[in-house]
Amino acid sequence: MTMQIRQIALSRLVPHPDHANRMSRAAFRKLMHHIQRTGRYEPLVVRRHPHERGRFQIIHGHHRFEALRTLGRVKAQAIVWNVDDEQTDILLATLNRLAGRDQLDRKLAILRRLRDRRPLRELARLLPQTRGQLERLTAGRPTAARSRSRTYAFATPMVFFLNDEQQAIIDSALTALAEQSHEPTNAARRAAALTRLAAASSVRARHASPLPPATQERSIR
Repeated sequence: MTMQIRQIALSRLVPHPDHANRMSRAAFRKLMHHIQRTGRYEPLVVRRHPHERGRFQIIHGHHRFEALRTLGRVKAQAIVWNVDDEQTDILLATLNRLAGRDQLDRKLAILRRLRDRRPLRELARLLPQTRGQLERLTAGRPTAARSRSRTYAFATPMVFFLNDEQQAIIDSALTALAEQSHEPTNAARRAAALTRLAAASSVRARHASPLPPATQERSIR
């Protein structure tokens, strides 16, 4: 795979029609504010457009492209990759999903350093977290016992594809259990409820009595 970094006019960049990554309005505003304030951003990843001569198709960086266009910029810094349709599909499916997870103690140290330099209301405009999340994350210091314990990671999203009936059943169960949780946010309450459901199912599965051979044969028939 060959590549080069260059400045490309936004008018020559075309978003890939199948890019699946979406960004919330709040996150998009923060992205624009960051670019406007610093002028820095991760270069886009593009390829030469397979059907439109002289143009480039965006593989990674659709939100940065929109932010630059909204801010009135005329060019974007981009990495040009020489990839075919199959390689492009693989990149579209992975570039926004292949990522490590933050080590909580190190992340908190960074957030606290930033808190000491800037007001939280200003940090909330620059960072993915809201002001309330930053207040909770930077409120205390890790104890010695916790610092010696294993590394914790920030919450990781899980994606399931369900039909309407399955979604209705799961939503009903999560809502009922979430009402019993004392977590601070709805997302955290639902995550705790899902964990309780999975733990209960795991216990039942471990203690379930296997069917006797005769019953197994009858069930197979």
